Amino acid sequence: MNDLTELFHYTFFQHALLGGLFASIACGIIGTYIVTRRLVFISGGITHASFGGIGIGLYTGISPLLAAAVFSVLSAFGVEWLSKRNDMREDSAIAVFWTFGMAVGIIFSFLAPGFTPDLSSFLFGNILTITEGDIWLLAVLSIVLSIFFALFLRPIVATAFDREFARSQRMPVAAFEYILMMFVALTIVSCLRMVGIVLAISLLTLPQMTANLFTHSFKRIIWLSILIGYTGCLGGLLLSYQLQVPSGAAIIFVSILIYTGAKLYKLRR
Repeated sequence: MNDLTELFHYTFFQHALLGGLFASIACGIIGTYIVTRRLVFISGGITHASFGGIGIGLYTGISPLLAAAVFSVLSAFGVEWLSKRNDMREDSAIAVFWTFGMAVGIIFSFLAPGFTPDLSSFLFGNILTITEGDIWLLAVLSIVLSIFFALFLRPIVATAFDREFARSQRMPVAAFEYILMMFVALTIVSCLRMVGIVLAISLLTLPQMTANLFTHSFKRIIWLSILIGYTGCLGGLLLSYQLQVPSGAAIIFVSILIYTGAKLYKLRR
């Protein structure tokens, strides 16, 4: 017990707690849109496409997260544009950017001069290594998302549930779709330090799936997702400390346990 208490005094653990909080807010908000709009597969494609930006960043010497953000946003716009064309299926458009991003990332990471020790942290994540810059990035993104959803909740909900109805109400559906896809890409990149490319999509879907078991209200799913997501982060951090396992995998493991427990509770009811 004393060891756990002392853990909260370490700076890296305090950073992890703050990072987990802001990541839970950002993922709770944009993840609700992803699950409602059924964009889980698209988000997975963007997640893996971001590896292309990381490889380019390592090769050119610029910030891998900055390069990943630019690459992910462009990939998100590309998927959105291709999926609207009559000669391209949505899953095919996702596969194009998914494989292209991974191929570019592998090629440039191997061409990068010197040793690249950060590569595994981007793939598998380690919340204990996040910096103050990462925390500020997550904090700003959380604030911007909160303001955007508070101001435009009605058209966002209409776009997520029924785009044809939203168009009949003369809402700028296409503009909202591109803006929200940009937020999806930026949220994914912001969470790479926490859970990595391999597991990032889970942070955007598992808390929302759990919340959806108890409510169908868009607003309530957001609030519950934030609470469930942060609970999973706290539980994952403590499990990671106790078992000495990677924190990203531990966070997702605890989130799955929470979902399983909630599902069993609902079935018994």
